[in-house]
Amino acid sequence: MSEKPSKYYVTTPIYYVNDKPHIGHSYTTILADVLASYHRLLGIPTHFLTGTDEHGQKVQQAADANGITPQEQCDQTVVRFQELWKRLEIQNDDFIRTTEERHKTVVQQTLQELFERDEIYKAEYEGWYCVGCERFFTEKDLVDGNCPECGRPVDKIIESNYFFRMSKYQDWLIKYIEDNPGFIQPSFRANETLGFLKNKELQDLCISRPKSRLAWGIELPFDTEFVTYVWFDALINYISAVGYKSDEEQFKKWWPCSTHLIGKDILTTHTVYWPTMLKAMNVAMPESIFAHGWWLTGRTKMSKSLGNVVNPMDMIDSYGVDAFRYFLVAEMTLGQDASFTEEAFVKRYNADLANDLGNVTNRVLNMISRYCDNKIPAASAGGFDTALEDALWKETVLAADEMGPMVGNMKLDASIALVMTAVRKINVFLQERAPWSLAKQEGTEAEVAHCLYTAAECLRVCAALLYPVMPEKMLALRNALGMADAKPQLDKLTEFGVLVPGSLISQPGALFPRIELEEEEKKTTENPKKQKQKQQPKKKEDPSKDGLITFDQVMAVNLKTAVVLEAEKIEGADKLLKLQIDLGGERRQLVAGIALHYQPAELVGKTIVVVANLKPAKLRGVKSEGMLLAASVGDKLKLVTVEGEIGPGAAVK
Repeated sequence: MSEKPSKYYVTTPIYYVNDKPHIGHSYTTILADVLASYHRLLGIPTHFLTGTDEHGQKVQQAADANGITPQEQCDQTVVRFQELWKRLEIQNDDFIRTTEERHKTVVQQTLQELFERDEIYKAEYEGWYCVGCERFFTEKDLVDGNCPECGRPVDKIIESNYFFRMSKYQDWLIKYIEDNPGFIQPSFRANETLGFLKNKELQDLCISRPKSRLAWGIELPFDTEFVTYVWFDALINYISAVGYKSDEEQFKKWWPCSTHLIGKDILTTHTVYWPTMLKAMNVAMPESIFAHGWWLTGRTKMSKSLGNVVNPMDMIDSYGVDAFRYFLVAEMTLGQDASFTEEAFVKRYNADLANDLGNVTNRVLNMISRYCDNKIPAASAGGFDTALEDALWKETVLAADEMGPMVGNMKLDASIALVMTAVRKINVFLQERAPWSLAKQEGTEAEVAHCLYTAAECLRVCAALLYPVMPEKMLALRNALGMADAKPQLDKLTEFGVLVPGSLISQPGALFPRIELEEEEKKTTENPKKQKQKQQPKKKEDPSKDGLITFDQVMAVNLKTAVVLEAEKIEGADKLLKLQIDLGGERRQLVAGIALHYQPAELVGKTIVVVANLKPAKLRGVKSEGMLLAASVGDKLKLVTVEGEIGPGAAVK
């Protein structure tokens, strides 16, 4: 962001309490939380609103099905949202329920004013009603006789109702959207709304339901036989929560809203209903309405009716809160649809968090522990070449500088990719600088210290940039770097020298232990003949005849990369070294017969290749959990190593 805004007010839609929350609710709320957190760290006054939509026919039907009152349905279900937000580390400033008096009062006052100004009138209505969407449609709106939005069957209804004169604002709204290109985002969603407005005549909006058909809602102040249409009620939450008609000073502080975050399925209500309502109320327009895409399973939208909805609680229990938050924000390009599979989750987790971020954290902290007495070293620019350190710091600062505009332009996935590139560059820098080799030379203490201080400073910056996405893990990382004030301040982010030399570091353990996703058992329905053939024992092949092994035997060997954390000689064994290795967030111990070829110190930091699924054994009474690979010719032996950006835990194929 080139200029700091004076305030930032972000909202999520308010969620229906007819069922438990799912991944769609979680995604929008996490996005809002990340945006709010980023602005708070910049020192910008920030207000983050979320809540629940507790009126309407769907809530009443859910209550009837559960044998309870609508208010009991609301009270029981809202807890699920509130508990999930706590589990997801959501830091909202307010949580509004549309059954609260502060909201109902504002809705009724607004309705009364609009009615008195003839913005609302009564008329008989004949049309088609969708219970799922809680909307009326004309005959020509229907698709194959069903709701054009959700595809469900619709009911024909003839009744008297009250209408908001929405049609009178059609031309105004078209011009407003065209004159304000940032009002609806992404831009193709603005074009979608404009296409809707230009290709059909906008109808007046039915804003009431007779109590004889629906009793659960906010009563119309001018006719007690009717309740308010749920959308007219719900949309007003964005202003009732910040003081509209109750606290003028508070309302002026936060309105207009900076960003309304919504799913694309509620685009029309937010980009047509809401602006025309505000115009009639003489209230300023929100600055931006951003519609994100859907989470899909394969190519199918997640849906409770299809039974393919991801339960956020299950993902948190299995993989942790921060990893779940990271995947949702990093995986979806805002505005586009994205596919959610557990395999995709594990792949990104292992690549980004276990291999890259987890690996570089372990390497930096372990080398500071080994070479700098467990304390943050002092930086120094004199007496040796610092070109690699200078280049790394400049690249890290560039990532920090570019992230601001990306977040401001709602490119959250791209901003995370930028930070992860910086993380990988720290790993590349360590490989190129090789402080473990420098440490073996005399008089290089200052050079090693400067190298590791620079790496730690760059890691500090990356952790700060990722803090809005993964607050718990990044606080742990920054604490491990010896920071007393672990919570970052983004406006002071790129000052070199923030880490205090002499500060004690700590070992946080594996921040992101590598995940091994077990292959699901294949469920086949083979015919009995095939099953019988399959059960016949196969004749064992004898590899001793020609020295060849089968493909299956090759695939049974699990080769992985690992980083050597520690190495030491085994007492009484001239040829054996005991190694502590990082196997992608998993710490293991190996015993290797390489003591005649390598000194322990020169092994630390090397990325080697090991057999990861070898049965543990004891050599000279010392447990060995794997075997490293090496090549030998005569008396010469060289380890099989990996260079570049490949971290620990990567499969060797």
